[in-house]
Amino acid sequence: MRAPPTSVQTLRQRFRPLVWFGVLFLAVAFLVRLVLTLRSRHELPGAPLEWLYAFVAGFGYDLVTFVYVAWPLLLVTWLVPRRAWSSRWGRRAVVGLCAVLAFATLYLGAAELVFWNEFSARFNFIAVDYLVYTHEVIGNIRESYPIGTWSALLLLATVAVMVGSRRVLVVRDEGSRFLQRGAVVGVWLLLTVAVSFAVDGQMKDRSSNQYVNELAGNGIYEFFAAFRENELDYAKYYPTLPDKDAFANLRRLLKTPDATFTTDDPQDITRTIVANRPEKKLNVVLISVESLSGDYVEGLDVSKHKHLMPNLDALASKSLFFSQLYANGTRTVRGLEALALSVPPTPGESIVKRPNNENLWSLADVFNEKGYTSEFLYGGYGYFDNMNHFFASNGYNAVDRDAIADKDIHAENVWGVADEDLFTLVMKRMDDAYAAGKPYFGHVMTTSNHRPFTFPQGRVDLPQGSRRAAVKYTDWALGDFLRRAATKPWFDDTIFVITADHCATSAGKTSLPVDRYHIPLYIYSPKHVAPGRVDRLMSQIDIPPTLLGMLGFSYTSRFYGYDLFRLEPGRERAFLSTYQELGYLHGDRLTSLIPRQPVKQMVPTLQSGDAVPVEHKDQQDADDAVTYYQTAAYLFTHGLMKRNAQAR
Repeated sequence: MRAPPTSVQTLRQRFRPLVWFGVLFLAVAFLVRLVLTLRSRHELPGAPLEWLYAFVAGFGYDLVTFVYVAWPLLLVTWLVPRRAWSSRWGRRAVVGLCAVLAFATLYLGAAELVFWNEFSARFNFIAVDYLVYTHEVIGNIRESYPIGTWSALLLLATVAVMVGSRRVLVVRDEGSRFLQRGAVVGVWLLLTVAVSFAVDGQMKDRSSNQYVNELAGNGIYEFFAAFRENELDYAKYYPTLPDKDAFANLRRLLKTPDATFTTDDPQDITRTIVANRPEKKLNVVLISVESLSGDYVEGLDVSKHKHLMPNLDALASKSLFFSQLYANGTRTVRGLEALALSVPPTPGESIVKRPNNENLWSLADVFNEKGYTSEFLYGGYGYFDNMNHFFASNGYNAVDRDAIADKDIHAENVWGVADEDLFTLVMKRMDDAYAAGKPYFGHVMTTSNHRPFTFPQGRVDLPQGSRRAAVKYTDWALGDFLRRAATKPWFDDTIFVITADHCATSAGKTSLPVDRYHIPLYIYSPKHVAPGRVDRLMSQIDIPPTLLGMLGFSYTSRFYGYDLFRLEPGRERAFLSTYQELGYLHGDRLTSLIPRQPVKQMVPTLQSGDAVPVEHKDQQDADDAVTYYQTAAYLFTHGLMKRNAQAR
């Protein structure tokens, strides 16, 4: 006669599905890390210990993540009465729940592979942002990948896993008690609380190689960490100076030969900018091209592709071409923020998407005071990334896909119409402003150089669906736009400013690879701008004041950017950021601010993005970096970036 099972045995029976799920979850996490490691092997250091670290630390993060994701199955295992658990329908329900968890685990693993292919990173703040805009994201995935086929294969893989687990997933309970099961849940709860306080996403970042740090993480954990830290309080997480010292230093940094502060209030950075040339109310078309990386541009020291953009390559010799421009960040909203507000990036989410971002001091406000019609034009639907609200609330007339008739569209995808159709809309708006006798300022945001990389057939000699083809099409569309614009009566009195919102990829061996922020700038106006090349370091936030200076505008400013042509040599700097790390490039040194860590400095290689840590910190650079970022965050969060704000 068989002896009755002990309490330990009954608990093992009861919690067997949880153990099974743990083994499956950790195995899939290991396989994902292995695949990502093999795909990134050329970017990883040759030291075996670095690879070992990625897997050992990664296993730790996988365990921590499992502590969180196991809760649904844990609660079911605890709460379902023993009689129901052991019934035929109870067994089927538990196996069904395990099948759902298995499919979700496999699906998320596959999704990580796709995400890494696009961003060379685990799930991060980009994934958090995309979760908000399900129409665009799901549409982009459907247009870019054979999602139906992949889902079917994952479903088959789930069936195979469940068939292979049928002997393990024998749901039994020969005598466990509710309180016994509750003790297990209590221990699990204590473990959950402990890891929540003891572990954070930065603990793994011990390697100088960013790919190793990314591999050491777990995508699910990184996703929720990014969600939790989507809006960071600068004063809480970053190095600071006393506010009085920071604003005193800021006024020193913002003082230029063309600027005079309007008050003595240390928190008031309002300045009167006085031009040194006659004012010209020329039309301005500012085009921020989606993902126009410097490595696609001949003439830049990061260029890796030849003859891919013949129109822009030819335009460089006809324009004022800036060769050392760096983007503020890695997302479109960061580029839009820089070009509209001329401010350093604030940690967490972009100002474009944050609450209370209305009535800020913007580039459009300057043009509006000069009698311009100011518009933001986008080929998609501007509710995405809060663009319509932001621009409409800050001096622009927001114009998006709704303004384009279907008959005027040659091609479109989930992100918007083809660039050529957007440029047709721009010319129509300029025609209207010209007929009304008003100068025109238009900020145009393109979309075609974005996955799924589709565009009208027959425009370029590369097949649809690749980044190279989309870049070549974007170049074609820009060339076509300028050729068509040259036939218009307003062309001779128009300045065309062409730059990028950000680079095509932000991944590198360091956390802030400077080559992944290098973008071009062309200022083209045959009648008004002499061709030339400018090799001075320049930040994306310097484009608005430099442009206004070229127009000979005197105006009131709260911009952080400089007019590069009025700036004394040696004061050039650039801002580079992720959603957490804030970089300050000055001279040959990159200063980095990271949550809960001391200021770091390194000497970057501008062509490759590699960097060497410095032994002796430049305290002035460190203080200046803190000053810029601390004051920008302070001014925004205290409502002092608004046009009617009063410093205090």
